[in-house]
Amino acid sequence: MQALLSRMEKISWERRWGSIVTLLAMIIPLFFSLGACSEETSSFRNIWNDGELQKSPGVKLQLEKHEVVMSNGLVQVTLANPEGEVTGIKYHGIDNILEIYNYKDKRGYWDVVWNEPGKPRNYDGLKTTNFTVIMNNEEQVELSFSRTWNIALRRSKAAPLNIDIRYIMRRGSSGFYLYAIVEREQGWPSVYMDQIRAVFRLQKNLFHYMALSDKRQRIMPMPEDRKTGQRLAYDEAVLLTNPINPKFKGEVDDKYQYSSDNKDNRVHGWICFNPGVGFWIITPSDEFRTSGPTKQDLTSHVGPVALSMFSSTHYSGREVDSYFGSEKPWKKVLGPVFVYLNSVSSNAKPLTVWEDAKQQMLREVRSWPYDFPQSIDFPKSNQRGIVAGQLQVQDRYTNESLMWAKSAYVGLAAPGDAGSWEKETKGYQFWTQADEQGRFSIENVRQGDYNLYAWVPGIVGDYKYNLNVTAKPGSTINLGVLAYRPPRNGPTLWEIGAPDRSAAEFFVPDPDPKFLNHLLENHAEKFRQYGLWARYTEIYRYDDLKFTIGVSNYAKDWFFAHVTRKVGNSTYRATTWQIVFELDNVNIRGKYTLQLALAAASYSNLQVRFNHPRVRRPHFSTGAIGKDNAIARHGIHGLYRFYGIDVPGYLLKRGKNVIYLTQAKGMDAFQGVMYDYIRLEGPPTM
Repeated sequence: MQALLSRMEKISWERRWGSIVTLLAMIIPLFFSLGACSEETSSFRNIWNDGELQKSPGVKLQLEKHEVVMSNGLVQVTLANPEGEVTGIKYHGIDNILEIYNYKDKRGYWDVVWNEPGKPRNYDGLKTTNFTVIMNNEEQVELSFSRTWNIALRRSKAAPLNIDIRYIMRRGSSGFYLYAIVEREQGWPSVYMDQIRAVFRLQKNLFHYMALSDKRQRIMPMPEDRKTGQRLAYDEAVLLTNPINPKFKGEVDDKYQYSSDNKDNRVHGWICFNPGVGFWIITPSDEFRTSGPTKQDLTSHVGPVALSMFSSTHYSGREVDSYFGSEKPWKKVLGPVFVYLNSVSSNAKPLTVWEDAKQQMLREVRSWPYDFPQSIDFPKSNQRGIVAGQLQVQDRYTNESLMWAKSAYVGLAAPGDAGSWEKETKGYQFWTQADEQGRFSIENVRQGDYNLYAWVPGIVGDYKYNLNVTAKPGSTINLGVLAYRPPRNGPTLWEIGAPDRSAAEFFVPDPDPKFLNHLLENHAEKFRQYGLWARYTEIYRYDDLKFTIGVSNYAKDWFFAHVTRKVGNSTYRATTWQIVFELDNVNIRGKYTLQLALAAASYSNLQVRFNHPRVRRPHFSTGAIGKDNAIARHGIHGLYRFYGIDVPGYLLKRGKNVIYLTQAKGMDAFQGVMYDYIRLEGPPTM
């Protein structure tokens, strides 16, 4: 404590007071039990039954010269006029939830990262120029902040987009909704749009506890800790060397450690302990997000920052279709998402707000699609359709009869090749998970032409229905029983891993103690610890990985990422892994098949050789693949890739055989691949 007070004497009174508040806020939670999640929701001040809703104050709108204020007796939101940023959120005795020491345009805002081909990237804070009241009564206020692009703006950093940002406040609703209609016209400059998001920066002296899931939540470091810390292999990763709270000393903080798959990212946010207040981003649908349910993206991170990510190239690179040409117009509705605020009475335990936020998330999901947004570009439920069916798997080498596609992920996305949904960003996607018998019903589908796609946990490859599906308002399309015939040429001789589009089942080492994040210690997502790629060189000091079929265990003996080997202080070299297996008989005239599925690839070239490690020309090569950066950003998967490799029988032999897998790129620590699944099949049988 004395050391901390000595440091504080050297800083401004403003920061000194902030540090005192921070220290108190970190001490106070020690008096609250983490078992608070069982607290009854009656302690909440924001939950309204029907009778209370009728008695609640109506929504009021106050227009001023440079500001617009919405309030409903629970929450007050101030927006810049006409720029459209959220400059203030008043709630539960806190005059402004957002960071008051930030410029007003850096508190709650939208932004986009974009560039014209061959030119540097630009950052556009999406300041709007026009303000319109769309609806204003006691039940609901909806506001529009818009900007129209024209060719005169080409030299500016304004992205060639028309944008209409909407904010909605409703009677009795403890929060507000936001969405945007973004549009491009034919003939506009071609661009890459790498990221579109909404950002909220909260008061750092109030919000110290971050919650992403039941298992990923805790008190977080302060933003000053990152400034005084040591930068590691890339700017986002910082070793905390002199944190305000000493318990964080020696930990690593990196915003990518807090990423989630779209399908798992429904609610996340921050908690203030005094007073007990929660701030949450609730995303009730994935239809407007890009690249399907398995796309990973950012959530909340040190700041405190809470994000709503609508599109990005994270965990994919520009292999996702972020390119917008000049020949086609484009329009899309992003959102709505719900910014939810909740609180507890003074005698209740603050962590209870997390349980309430999850319940509110479920209510928002059940209410989708909302019936209250006023834009004609957001169709209501009666303007949407349903697509249903049942999916089977036909693989005679696994089961002579058809198998139900248990728990299959089934979705509608823009027409394309099988698996193209994973790189698709311009349209809407609608996904569901089938039941035990492969039955699925995709509801609330916007009008349009789609392909039906699917992938099945435990089964390799991607399914695509061979006809387009046209959804119409009020329509119900039953596709009947569909059969997926996964890649298969012969019986299984051996296999490594589980086909689930992830490397999580393989050996994920413990992190170097010097780079530990305690949030992820003994955690199911320990793969998000920093620096795990470096453990390969430490574990395999002299020889690369060798895996023996029938002896080795992939959960213990197959490293989660095929990475480079560090040699000296700053040199890296390619690595070759071996799969050793025995064959009792070989049909030298037969055709064997190596089915190889990758969960991620970063600036790699995977080469495969059979029994001849020094043959100059590999028997198979992927060529240069991958920009997903999943190894550096703690993702256990990026984009899925599948290869069916023909293996002539004469390359194999009776007795001992070896497959050599070489990741041939060796310029830095992050070049490599993650395997999903490998299977050797024998020649086809009758």
